Amino acid sequence: MHGQSSGAHEADERQRGSLVSVILRDMTRADLPAVLAMEEELFAPDTWTAAMYRDELHRTDSRHYLVAVDEAGALIGYAGLIAYPEEAHIATIGVTATAQGQGVGARLLDTLLAEADTRSQVVLLEVRADNEVAQGLYRRRGFTEIGRRRGYYQPSNTDAVVMSREVRR
Repeated sequence: MHGQSSGAHEADERQRGSLVSVILRDMTRADLPAVLAMEEELFAPDTWTAAMYRDELHRTDSRHYLVAVDEAGALIGYAGLIAYPEEAHIATIGVTATAQGQGVGARLLDTLLAEADTRSQVVLLEVRADNEVAQGLYRRRGFTEIGRRRGYYQPSNTDAVVMSREVRR
């Protein structure tokens, strides 16, 4: 995939074992009930609201949101990008617990990074300081830690690690 070194891809293959078959497509408002259920599963109490997602989906000029669906059509992941010419932000990535470790998050991230590389100079993200698995994935994709935000995730008051990646063209 664009923006992904073969070494990073091979490392992910070794770590996750077999891949689940997924289809990525644009997120729609009809996906929001499933996305919000996953928000609760994965990120409570620091979840986004339906209104936040509706607003994001409305901003098609600078937003790109995807969902991952399995062979049965069930939503198993989602991700979002906010992109401006100066910089892009990975806004969110979530994969249901039953599909974690199977490459779904990596595939969502790689797709967003390919899009970001066409729009922006640098890609930024925040990740929970206690989420070492996600931080490892981001490092394998060329992100480096550039700072921390104390109490960033609310209401849990969890710190965020801020990471950055230069665009690959």
